[in-house]
Amino acid sequence: MRAAWITRAGGPEVLEVIDAPRPLPREGELLIRVHASALNRADIMQREGRYPAPPGAPANIPGMEIAGEVAELGGGVKRWKIGDRVFGIVGGGGNAEFVVTREMELARIPDKLSWEKAAAIPEAFITAHDALITQAAMQAGENVLIHAVGSGVGLAGSQLVHAFKGTCYGTARSADKIARAKKLGLKDGAVIKDDPTVITSLVQTWTEGNGVHVVLDLVGGPYLPASAECSATRGRIILIGLLAGRAANLNLGTILSRRLTIRGTVMRARTAKEKAAATDAFARDVLPLLERGEVRPVIDRVFPLAQISEAHALMESNETFGKVVITM
Repeated sequence: MRAAWITRAGGPEVLEVIDAPRPLPREGELLIRVHASALNRADIMQREGRYPAPPGAPANIPGMEIAGEVAELGGGVKRWKIGDRVFGIVGGGGNAEFVVTREMELARIPDKLSWEKAAAIPEAFITAHDALITQAAMQAGENVLIHAVGSGVGLAGSQLVHAFKGTCYGTARSADKIARAKKLGLKDGAVIKDDPTVITSLVQTWTEGNGVHVVLDLVGGPYLPASAECSATRGRIILIGLLAGRAANLNLGTILSRRLTIRGTVMRARTAKEKAAATDAFARDVLPLLERGEVRPVIDRVFPLAQISEAHALMESNETFGKVVITM
């Protein structure tokens, strides 16, 4: 099979497309013929040598989310049959023509979605739904702030906030991203260049002094203390990414006095049972919204597998709006 291959740790130029052995499904697993796969920050970190693949996943083939059809069944598989259109998050190996994954970590692709659109959904919407609904327990009428609202997870989150009858605010690196996100559930937003503390006064204005009940922080670093200052009493901050840094100076008095909850979350390192639960919750709550067109994937650009290096370079530019998708 053709597969993207990390030849060594480094920049996009270390990626090559090679002929690799096709994996074989084991008990409870499926072999998926991948038609499309989307890029994530974890793929870049893995390529740079900073985020090794979890046990059992290919060490040199990146790719965390896939859309494809069932090609072969391992022993004991009951949920799927050969030819079913499925998508989901995998531990790695998604940037290839075939990948093996557990049957409980897949969901059915709505009939009207193309392979490319389907590939742009799993990591973005499962992560956003898990953070927003499962972990933060967002309720109708609550205010939500999303940092990096123009990212794949950010745009999925803004749409889900709107679908679940909350009010969404966001930050981004450009006015264009804020303007485009307003068509996807965002009520208002701010361009943040260097100092995220400017968001505090804006949130007070937007929410008439009430603050935000939930923050999805995909940036980290100095955004985390700014998020705490924006939060309402009993606010929930879900830390998803660390693009702006791995350290922050927090005002513990604010956390105590407002009784804030700060929770870190990752998807890749979870147990199979936890991943299956997140996928099932997504299928229950989000698939119906996708089928009705109430939420939708957002794709910045589609590349063939042969241009995997160019796709990585584009994602690293931080100029994308939505997902970068690879077709096989």
